[in-house]
Amino acid sequence: MKPLEGVRVLDLTNVLAGPFCCHQLAHMGADVIKVEMPGSGDLARQLGGDHELNAQGMGVSFLAQNSGKRSVTLNLKHPSGKALLKRLVVTADVLVENFRPGVMDRLELGAADLHDVNPELIYCAISGFGADGPMAGFPAYDQIVQGVSGVMSVTGDPAGDPMRVGYPVADTVGGLTAAFAIAAALARPKPGRGTLIDVSMLESMLSTMGWVVSNHLIAGWQPHRAGNDNIAASPSGVFRARDTSFNIAANKQEQFEALATIIGRPELIEDTRFLDRKGRIENRDALKRAIEEALAARDAAIWVGEFMAAGIPAGEILTLPEALDQSQVKDRALVATFETPGVDRDVRIVRPGFRLDGERPATSLPPPGLGAHTDDVLKELGLEMHEIENLRDEGAI
Repeated sequence: MKPLEGVRVLDLTNVLAGPFCCHQLAHMGADVIKVEMPGSGDLARQLGGDHELNAQGMGVSFLAQNSGKRSVTLNLKHPSGKALLKRLVVTADVLVENFRPGVMDRLELGAADLHDVNPELIYCAISGFGADGPMAGFPAYDQIVQGVSGVMSVTGDPAGDPMRVGYPVADTVGGLTAAFAIAAALARPKPGRGTLIDVSMLESMLSTMGWVVSNHLIAGWQPHRAGNDNIAASPSGVFRARDTSFNIAANKQEQFEALATIIGRPELIEDTRFLDRKGRIENRDALKRAIEEALAARDAAIWVGEFMAAGIPAGEILTLPEALDQSQVKDRALVATFETPGVDRDVRIVRPGFRLDGERPATSLPPPGLGAHTDDVLKELGLEMHEIENLRDEGAI
């Protein structure tokens, strides 16, 4: 039995942070019903690297985050659509939405309205900046949050412009934060009382920057861009070998000494500039030059093998295809494959990065076509087929 088997989640979210949250819950066994707008659905259906799939409403961005869900179309601006959502809420344990703060209240479907319908509902709202405060109503995309959270200020080369992380990290962290909060609320239910979870992507990002934030708040350190260098250790960063660059993280004294020995430069151990961590950080450039002179004798993969065998953390810098092709990844069944109706190829997605009792969490359903499960779900609510057809004619579903 999966941890969230028997839990019903209503997913009213779009694009990434919310869908990613609900995707994690689906992997844990929750019955996730994705509630989408008739005719258009989740914007992610139109996003991704394949324009043909985008035109079919099955964009790769949607496929990546929505397996394990059932899709129902409801027009939440239509009185009958609102009534149907409330009927679904009666059967649900959790509702997740990522509209701007205030949108659901204006639809008369906010937390207070839905707690009247289901007093024990866990209502989770994900937004860029939270439900209140001077920025609450501002629009927020991932890159905006990366900027205002300070992430971009510490990312990139010191001589260049601030840089965004190369994937939507703020959306992803916001979604993980929401999933964690929901799991906590499910673990400690409050009989007869609803729960309101207010997730701020900005605050989620700042929370994950604990080391950087605390160095500033406690030690008075001014965070800055350091490129690929580890500000707290040396030699730790990217180093050039004969053929290409690779990562070394010799953060401990014994790791530095082992590295110096392996590369044939044992004199570095006794060099007064490099005797301790502080000295190695202050003389980082000189130490890097000395190490790279020795590394030029061999290819990166050879050095990585020798360093790792000696307990020195090191690794090649791979492309994404190379990363996915590693036996370490393939042998542990991280990638799942689905045959998906309406998609002319196998859909391959990544599963959560952990195992439970040796088993990788998995979803059983492929990403759904828009409204593919509307009739089934409404029948579960007790509606007859002629009633469903009438609702469709009215534009409510």
